[in-house]
Amino acid sequence: MKNNKVKSEVDTREALEPKTDLAVTRTIMAADRSLMAWIRTGLALISFGFTIYKFLDYSREQFLGSGVISHSASSPKIIGLFLIGLGVISLLMGIMENEVTIRKLRKNYVFIQTRYSLIMSIILMIFGVLLFFGVVLRISVLQ
Repeated sequence: MKNNKVKSEVDTREALEPKTDLAVTRTIMAADRSLMAWIRTGLALISFGFTIYKFLDYSREQFLGSGVISHSASSPKIIGLFLIGLGVISLLMGIMENEVTIRKLRKNYVFIQTRYSLIMSIILMIFGVLLFFGVVLRISVLQ
């Protein structure tokens, strides 16, 4: 009688354990959501940095005509470069975090999944680097 009770408890416990493949899928999806949050942050910093640069640069040109400020004022460029650089670093950190998570999973599980958020983050990081050097060299990347 005692053996039947132990056996039924073991069977019940095995039936209640979650499926490993679903847990891996949820972990991959969580890593992708985290990467998408890094993408939003990086894109916001890059676009805000470029906007601040263009706005302050335009304002500086307006003030130069009136003689209020000198020609050597380069704060718009510095502020813009700082924010664009932070955005690129943010994207790089998100990519690295995502890769560490996926590598940990690949050590124990075999899965194949197209990672579109990783592709998008790499594209945006390359765009941010080009924009950064465009501001440094004062080349209009968007035209």
